[in-house]
Amino acid sequence: MAVSLYTSRIVLNTLGVEDYGIYNVVGGFVAMFGFLNSAMATATQRFLSFEIGRKDDIQLSNVFSMSINIHFIIAFIILLFAETIGLWFLNTQLTIPPERIEAAQWVYQFSILTMIVGIVSVPYNAIIIARERMGVFAAVSIIDVSLKLFIVFVLQWLGFDKLKLYAVLIFAVSLIIRIIYGVYCKRNFKESKFRFYWNPVLFKRLLSHVGWMLFGTSTSMLSGQGVNVLMNIFFGVTVNAARGIAFQLQGAVNAFVSNFMMAVNPQIIKNYAQENFEQMYNLVFRSSKFSFFLMFYIAFPVLLLTGTILRWWLKIVPDQAVIFAQLVIVDLFFTVLFSPMGTVSQATGRIKPYQLTISIGFLLVFLLTYLFFKFGYPSYFAFIILIAISFVGLFARLTILKYQISFPIRKYFKEVLLRISFVAFVSVPIPLALKFYITNLISQFFIVSVATILFTTIGIWLVGINKTEKIFVLNKANQLKNKLVNNL
Repeated sequence: MAVSLYTSRIVLNTLGVEDYGIYNVVGGFVAMFGFLNSAMATATQRFLSFEIGRKDDIQLSNVFSMSINIHFIIAFIILLFAETIGLWFLNTQLTIPPERIEAAQWVYQFSILTMIVGIVSVPYNAIIIARERMGVFAAVSIIDVSLKLFIVFVLQWLGFDKLKLYAVLIFAVSLIIRIIYGVYCKRNFKESKFRFYWNPVLFKRLLSHVGWMLFGTSTSMLSGQGVNVLMNIFFGVTVNAARGIAFQLQGAVNAFVSNFMMAVNPQIIKNYAQENFEQMYNLVFRSSKFSFFLMFYIAFPVLLLTGTILRWWLKIVPDQAVIFAQLVIVDLFFTVLFSPMGTVSQATGRIKPYQLTISIGFLLVFLLTYLFFKFGYPSYFAFIILIAISFVGLFARLTILKYQISFPIRKYFKEVLLRISFVAFVSVPIPLALKFYITNLISQFFIVSVATILFTTIGIWLVGINKTEKIFVLNKANQLKNKLVNNL
């Protein structure tokens, strides 16, 4: 996380606020073409995990080969749209300084190539997740971050247009990472050896699952990168730079929880495939609760100290970056709870009600943001709208699951929402008071951070976890202690 933030700082300082904003908005615009791929990626992972849960190796191999074929089709379709409609929109609708149009076009073309590489990598990434080889992701992530860190130093050594060069080198890194994943899968998973396989029935099953996922991911793109484009049209590239910084910080905060849920999601699907419903629900409760606690440890001090962190992190802090970052972190406290519920819906295969519900929420974010901007409201209202929709969306998701699969919503309130609310109640007051009482920035940073960890831990132990979970934590602590003693 620290290396990623350090890399982002150097990129911002090397490119400058304007070019950083151009890269953010153009790269984000290209990402909007990936909505079809995003839907297919989720479906691929679901079907692979499901077949692993059923222990059907032949069908697992068929699903993998079929998904490779489909992803090449997706890559071709996206390339076609990107080089026609997308190119027109870039040249006529985005707010980019005239002297940087050529550089923006370089960013656009190499961002398309980077996305194409990502598309054909999806089945390989999905099988690694389905097989729960999370250590591979950790190792390759280190390589990825290291290569990107090397890139930012190369930018400073070479005299070529730095924005163009950055786009080219990011594509090169994506290609290297794609090769690493492909080689690993072929050496370790026999089902990942591609063979041309086409089964109309399986194709229909995959596409029927993708249909509503497609609606959900397309509206999700609108609420994310679509809003980014609106901010560019109404406020220019400087605001895109501030938004980019805010989401870099959010991504760093969210990284730990994302990795945690990446490990948990296949287990939820496999339990459903084996009809272990009670175990699945307990896994949803615990993963929701623990992911929130993990998020709270990191996000709450960052929320309190955002201004200080950004000033230390960046030499140049774009206007409004602080308020943007604080608002996206507040949104994380709600969205961190969404992932387990979404995985349950995926596991059932009956995703229409769930996807329709969240799609309406994403669409509202985009439409309301446009209306508020049109009536002259400031740019940060995009994030206020996002938070409001996320809050309502949490309860809408629970309601849909209750009627879809008799999800025990009352138990969820008791075991998850009530407990995390109590933990927040215990954890917030003292660090918040210390933040306003201590004026020295260095002292404030360390004291508030320590106080947050201390009171969050107390809150989790007193009211956040039940007796069974306390015994589990104590057993793990004893195992770790014994292991350390034996090593010494």
